[in-house]
Amino acid sequence: MRSKRWPLLGATIVAACLATTPLTPAAAASPSPVPSESTPPSVIDSLERDLGLSEQQVITRLANEQRAAATEAALTSSLGASYGGSWLTADAAKLMVATTDPATTGSIEAKGAQPVLVSRTLAQLTAVKDQIDRASDQAKAGASLWYIDVTTNSVVIVAGQQAAGDALAAAAGVDKNAIRVTVSGEQPRTLINIVGGAPYYIGGARCSIGFAVTKGSTPGFVSAGHCRVANNTTNPTGTFQGASFPGNDYSWVAAPGNTATPYVRGAGGANVTVRGSTAAGVGSSICRSGSTTGWHCGTVQQLNATVRYAEGTVTGLTRTNVCAEPGDSGGSFISGSQAQGVTSGGSGNCSSGGTTYFQPVNEILSVYGLTLRTG
Repeated sequence: MRSKRWPLLGATIVAACLATTPLTPAAAASPSPVPSESTPPSVIDSLERDLGLSEQQVITRLANEQRAAATEAALTSSLGASYGGSWLTADAAKLMVATTDPATTGSIEAKGAQPVLVSRTLAQLTAVKDQIDRASDQAKAGASLWYIDVTTNSVVIVAGQQAAGDALAAAAGVDKNAIRVTVSGEQPRTLINIVGGAPYYIGGARCSIGFAVTKGSTPGFVSAGHCRVANNTTNPTGTFQGASFPGNDYSWVAAPGNTATPYVRGAGGANVTVRGSTAAGVGSSICRSGSTTGWHCGTVQQLNATVRYAEGTVTGLTRTNVCAEPGDSGGSFISGSQAQGVTSGGSGNCSSGGTTYFQPVNEILSVYGLTLRTG
């Protein structure tokens, strides 16, 4: 999905207060949260449509998410080794924070979040997942993906059969008590579409621009790594300067003579301004733009997922319930005004719904020394 045409979700939200925090009399008398002038109406409209919310519910949700992001950052630092991950409830009204240390629950509550006592830290779960990543290709053959699920304090292996998931866990030598196997026919695929169409081509293939970037004075864009096929050149005029797939799924294209803009195209083709690239947490709302299906929204499901495509395994992806289809690969994922990543692959479609994964953008910027174009 190479496309940089997806609207960024509302930038600044007023009255960013988690709904679970008790209201003082003064706060209770305050007006309902309202979007700032920089919050594009198209973003609110899209979240209403795809999340089934009213306008006021969307505005409140975005305010809660903004508050939760700041709280999560503070607690991640203060909890240190006991941190077990965090997530928003389905309605984004409450931030749940996992910890292995009962003595830290008070400090979590003091920040307006809900503590959850767990047996494993996020670092321990990450170590389990990393161990599965290192298993042989033969052991991974029966599984389609695996990821850390902070809501259940476990690592989930998705496989076509229970035995295949169990076999992967055994081959990796991980603690079986830390593993959950989910049996599913889900088969993620890269979303390249070998047909002509906007917005950019690589030989006979089409993908979507992720975000405009610069390297020094050279403009260009980031996209998915699997979009780089035999040809190094793209149309509109550009040249792949770097690409990684499998293992990772990112690339960057230098496009001299073009103008790098701080926009993503949203609902109805309206441009939304990119303000930065602060990562969104589990449970946050997120939207995607691609050249096949346009603008669609959903929520972040898990971070740091490993997906086994037919072409190879990719680690470090973020899992979402946003739909996508072939040709959307490389396209933009954004939460609020913050760039999140480029579309890698997924399953399902935008008629019946699906699951889509993205490669976080900050890693791409760091690897290639790029500057995200912001406004």
